[in-house]
Amino acid sequence: MNDSTPSNDHERLHEEILDSLDEEFEAELEDAMMDRVGMRDESSEPGRLPRRVYFRELLRLQRELIKLQSWVVENKAKVAVLFEGRDAAGKGGAIKRITQRLNPRVCRVVALPAPNEREQTQWYFQRYVKHLPAGGEIVLFDRSWYNRAGVERVMGFCNQQQLEEFFRTVPEFERMLVQSGMYLIKYWFSISDQEQQFRFQCRIDDPLKQWKLSPMDLESRRRWEQYTVAKEEMFARTNFPEAPWWVVEADDKKRARLNCIHHFLQQLPYTEVPQERISLPPREHEEGYKRQPLPEDVVVPSIY
Repeated sequence: MNDSTPSNDHERLHEEILDSLDEEFEAELEDAMMDRVGMRDESSEPGRLPRRVYFRELLRLQRELIKLQSWVVENKAKVAVLFEGRDAAGKGGAIKRITQRLNPRVCRVVALPAPNEREQTQWYFQRYVKHLPAGGEIVLFDRSWYNRAGVERVMGFCNQQQLEEFFRTVPEFERMLVQSGMYLIKYWFSISDQEQQFRFQCRIDDPLKQWKLSPMDLESRRRWEQYTVAKEEMFARTNFPEAPWWVVEADDKKRARLNCIHHFLQQLPYTEVPQERISLPPREHEEGYKRQPLPEDVVVPSIY
């Protein structure tokens, strides 16, 4: 017998919506903690985006991302988005907000580790190619083949000949992707010297974020100017009409996320795909069916 009433259903729906909003707040909790640890109150800084405005716009843009997702699936579109930038520039935060409400079978994140011994002998782009999107997929690269023009160059993990070969071939490689029908979008998250120092210090002081600081991150801080030189040459040699670079000003991480998502949505000619109205079918009841009790030793203890 179904003891549900319209009033109970309404209350449950209300609670479910609140749970969904709680997930959004939890995603922002790390930022709030970081600001507190760093002794900076963003809400009091001139020009900072009010939280109410930020959440309203974020939810609006995420609804558009869901429409984009449906269009990608319907049209078997192939979308690859590269996220590059300095350490602590906010790439991961932007990626998290893009994927937060999307289907992971459609939109996935690729964040490759350092190449192993076998991969070091392959064609440089080979290990990235297998992660490129098929029809109906969106792939977000949290760092990409541009590692060669950045960290590998600055840290000495490639020689000058390998670097020059990369600069020679990457336009050809990316033009091939675009000519195959793929949407290729490249973002560089830009932050100031002072902002990076602040975010690094917050990670040092916050036990929940210390894992984000690797020896490579600390070394990148010391070599700020070398990374600047590398970035400038990368832009000069890999910015071309078929696959231009787009710079996201990221000192204000909330504005950066909104601006990036808004711009990303403008790069694809998506339209809203009509959806069939969904209705739950009635549950079938089998005569004589009796649910068997679970053994107590397999149930997770109710600690909370």
